[in-house]
This record gives sequence, structure tokens and C-alpha cells, in this order.
Amino acid sequence: MNTDATHAALAASAFTANNLKGRYATALYEFAEEQHVLNEVIAEAEGLLKIISENETLRNVLNNPSLDTVQSKAIMAELMNHCGFSQILQNFVGVVANNRRLADLKSFLMAFFALVNLRRGITAAEVITASPLTDMQRAQLKDRFSQAGYNKVDIQERIDSKILGGIIVRIGSKLYDASLQSRLNRLYNVMKGAA
Repeated sequence: MNTDATHAALAASAFTANNLKGRYATALYEFAEEQHVLNEVIAEAEGLLKIISENETLRNVLNNPSLDTVQSKAIMAELMNHCGFSQILQNFVGVVANNRRLADLKSFLMAFFALVNLRRGITAAEVITASPLTDMQRAQLKDRFSQAGYNKVDIQERIDSKILGGIIVRIGSKLYDASLQSRLNRLYNVMKGAA
């Protein structure tokens, strides 16, 4: 999973099988696995997620409650067919449209990626820095994750100049904030308390 959109959302999502997102994700995962096309469906789901993230018009269609089921399903079928998505993903989106859940499609896809990582024993780690990581920093980070007991880690990098420097890491339910902005905020609060 390489797209920035996937990575940013994946770090924040945890898989829960018994909620609505989990049920849709599990259905897609198990059907793709049963048909022996799981890797292909993963790649296509990444592509669809990228299209959703980059196309404002599509997001407006997905979030438009005034479109009836027939209209929204036709629009999505046209898009899916035009982009060459497999019948499995087309059918999945068709079911989502039939159930009037297109506004939730992105969250269903994110739950699907979380399930893929869970089943493959991969932990997603979102790493936020003010500037891009070097290859040496990436290697050191992987080594640190390994030392902490995370053997299979999918590092998802994000640049955020607002943190000024340092690093923020979200892995599982843990957050490690060693950003310069966070340090300045703590110093400010200490100084404010001393006054």
C-alpha cells in the first residue's frame, strides 16, 4: 500500500470486525481471497481510494444524499467500468450503492486495508516529519521498530511543516511526539505556570 491517501488514513484506522465498516471490509476480503485475487483487489482498492482522495467531483457524488440509488449506482458503475476495475470491486461498490452507503465507501476501503494488515501481521506506523526522511533515518526507524517488537511495519511517511522539526510516530494505539512544536508548547506551559 503506497498511496499517501491510504497511508494517512490507515494509521488512524483500526480494524473492528463487528461494526459496519468491518463487515463490509470482511466481505470484500473474504470474497477476494476465496476467488484467489486478493492481491489484485488490494491494488485496485488502493487505486479507487486514490481516485476518491484526488477527485473532488467524485467526493461530491459520494456525499450527495439527493441522488437516488439508481443515479448514484449508474455514476459509480460508469466510473468503475471506465477505470477498468475488476468485476469483484465493481460488484462491491454496487452493493455499497444499493445500500445507500456511498458516503461510507472511503471508510469501508480503509477498514479493508486495516484488515489486510491485520491478517498479514503488519503494523501500520504513521511517521510525521517536517522534512522528508533520509534513507539512513528510515533504516534507523525500522531498527527502532524492530527493537520495540514490531517486526513487520508498514511505515507511512507524511510531511507536516507545522511541527517545525523532530518526529511524531503513531503506531497501533500509541503516539510518540518528539516534535519541536510539542516541545515548545510544553516549555510555554511550564513558563506560563511559573508566572
